[in-house]
Amino acid sequence: MNDHGADAEDILRVAANWLEAGEDVAIATVTGTWGSSPRPAGSRMAVTRSGRMAGSVSGGCIEGAVAEAAQRSIETGMPQLLDFGVTDERAWEVGLACGGKVSVFVEKLS
Repeated sequence: MNDHGADAEDILRVAANWLEAGEDVAIATVTGTWGSSPRPAGSRMAVTRSGRMAGSVSGGCIEGAVAEAAQRSIETGMPQLLDFGVTDERAWEVGLACGGKVSVFVEKLS
């Protein structure tokens, strides 16, 4: 399941439902954008240990890398601040070649 059209409140509701159902869940939130960015600050994505996702932090171009980081946060319990931008070699790997920069905060829900 991946619902790119849901707003941040809906994503938190979905994440809370998954948590209540016994899933381990992490939330990724766009904390800042510079230049051309597909999603505004405050955009959220929920990821479960089993691989379910809801929401979007980039319209697709960095979702895979953010989902991997979410899995690490679920495993370790440690939050992460991720930065993606065209000056970063990783940005080209994950497809963020739109000319902007995005910061995403990832944390495990408990």
